[in-house]
Amino acid sequence: MRTHTARVVLAMTLAASLSACATALRNPRISELQSNPGRYQDRSVNIDGVVTTSWSVPLVPFRFYKVDDGSGEVTVLSQGSRTPGRGAKVRVKGKVEDFAMLGGRSVGLHLREQSIDVKR
Repeated sequence: MRTHTARVVLAMTLAASLSACATALRNPRISELQSNPGRYQDRSVNIDGVVTTSWSVPLVPFRFYKVDDGSGEVTVLSQGSRTPGRGAKVRVKGKVEDFAMLGGRSVGLHLREQSIDVKR
């Protein structure tokens, strides 16, 4: 009976650890994205933070804004019709991408926005 209980406890502990790891991969801090870009490359993640700047170019279908979560800042590329204004609190789901890798370092690390929730 003790062996069965120990196995159940071990299985539950392992499941909880795997769930926590998966959550960390989906909800990393921006500093984690910046220090380990290869770990997140081409994966969808959620970032919570404050918009520090936003801009767009007329007649270009892309808009950009930067989000700061207190650990760092990342650029978000949006194809939406509007971008959140400076100071907006947002939760962004996006795919981690970069423009190039030079000397093992990511150049142009950004999120390609998949969805955004502007918090009031």
